[in-house]
Amino acid sequence: MTAVAAPATVAVVTPRGRRGRREKLPWGNPVVYFVALVVIALMLAPVLYIIIGGFRSNSQITVDPAGWPDPWNIENYLTVLTGPQFWNQVLNSVITATATTAGVVALGLMASYVIARYRFRGRGALYALFAAGLMFPITVAITPLYIVIRDLGLMNSLGGIILPQIAFALPTTIIILVPFLRAIPDEIQEAAFIDGCSRLGFFWRMVLPLSVPGVITVGILAFIGSWNSYLLPLFILNNEASYTLPLGVQAFSSQYSVDTAKVLAFTSLSMIPALVFFSLFERRIVGGLTGAVKG
Repeated sequence: MTAVAAPATVAVVTPRGRRGRREKLPWGNPVVYFVALVVIALMLAPVLYIIIGGFRSNSQITVDPAGWPDPWNIENYLTVLTGPQFWNQVLNSVITATATTAGVVALGLMASYVIARYRFRGRGALYALFAAGLMFPITVAITPLYIVIRDLGLMNSLGGIILPQIAFALPTTIIILVPFLRAIPDEIQEAAFIDGCSRLGFFWRMVLPLSVPGVITVGILAFIGSWNSYLLPLFILNNEASYTLPLGVQAFSSQYSVDTAKVLAFTSLSMIPALVFFSLFERRIVGGLTGAVKG
C-alpha cells in the first residue's frame, strides 16, 4: 500500500489594513484637563452672562442677577437692531477694519519682501527697528499722535484712525511675514529669472501665492485689532455719527445707564461679529503663526 500524502493547506491570514486600524491617543494627566476646563469656563462665563442678560428684563436682573431669563425677552435685541445708531457704528467699524487690513497687508508684504529677499547694508538694523516697534504700544504715543492728527486735519474722521492703526500694526505684520518670505527657496527665484521673470513679476506670480497663509494670518490679526480698538477712536472721534462699535458701546451705556438689560444686548451684539470672525479663522491664525516659527 502506498500512502499518498495530502497536500498541506496553508492558511493565509490577511493583515488588517492600516486604514482599518485606529490608533488611540493616550489620555493625558486629568489635572491638565481639569485646569483647561476651569480656564475655558472663566473665559466663557462673562461672554455668556452678557449674551443671556440681554434676554432678561431689568426687574429680573435686579431680583436674581445670576438667574436665567424667565420668560425670555427679545425686545432688547430688537430695539438695538431696529435702531439706526447700531448699524451706523457697524458700518464705521467695517470701513475702518477693512481699510486698516488692506493697508497693513499691502505695506507689510512689500516691506517684508525687501527685508527677506534683498541683501543690502543695514537690513538687520531695519528689521530690528520694526521689531522694536512691538515694545511701544499705542498708549505711549497717544498724546503726540493726537497732535499730529490734529495738525493734519484728520480729527473726527475715520482716516485719522486708519493711518495710525496701519502704522502700529506693521511691526507685527513684518515679524510674521519675513520668515515666510525667507523660506522661499532661492532656486525658485533663479528659475524664474532664467525664464525671463522680473523681480516684480516674481513678487506677483511666486511670492504672493506662496505667502498666502502668512498674509491671511496678519490680515485677520489686523482686522480684529482694528475692530476692537477703543483708545485711539476715543481721542480722535468726537462726533457720534463717526463712532465705531467700541465707542458706541460706551455712548449707549451712558445714554441708557438705567436700562441694564438693553445695555447688555447692545454689548453682546457689538462683540458677536469679532467672536464669529475669530472662530471661523482660528485655524488660519494658528497655521500662519506655526509657519512663521518654522521659517
